[in-house]
Amino acid sequence: MSQICDVCGKTPQFGKSISHSHRRSSRRWSPNIQSVKASVKGATKRLKVCTSCIKAGKVNRAVKDNPVLRAERVQKAKESSTKTPAPASKNPSEQAPTAV
Repeated sequence: MSQICDVCGKTPQFGKSISHSHRRSSRRWSPNIQSVKASVKGATKRLKVCTSCIKAGKVNRAVKDNPVLRAERVQKAKESSTKTPAPASKNPSEQAPTAV
């Protein structure tokens, strides 16, 4: 798996591990890459992003859709589409005259 941040392009750094006896061996420092769902141009995509970009707010994370909240939204939409017309205004000057 490649250890490259899709936002900032951070890549692994290479160097040497030095023991107490000063023997050197190669080592690698990888960035902390996390796989996140983010909204990119209105679409949800899975990106590999380093934690420093996540903490800095450079990524707009996709919102998880809660099934309970979604059911409530659908119910409200149904209710609003079947609503009766708004009642007449309470202001007497705006009401139609009545025969007495």
